[in-house]
Amino acid sequence: MPQPQKLDDVLQRVQGEYREMPGLRLTTAQAQKLWGLDRTACDALLGALVDAKFLFRTRDGSFMRSDQTRVARS
Repeated sequence: MPQPQKLDDVLQRVQGEYREMPGLRLTTAQAQKLWGLDRTACDALLGALVDAKFLFRTRDGSFMRSDQTRVARS
């Protein structure tokens, strides 16, 4: 049985994917599926990245990189 991913490892992966794909925009459900997380872990991870100002939550509930919001709002 595989070991659950460490939250720090998943955090690094999420940040890496957002950096590699400018404009990446995911809902919580999409993020859960992409990174194989349960809802609680996904909410905690996305919340931490929003608190750290790495991600921004859009009006429609999607998450995208904070430095991309100027482009999205224009």
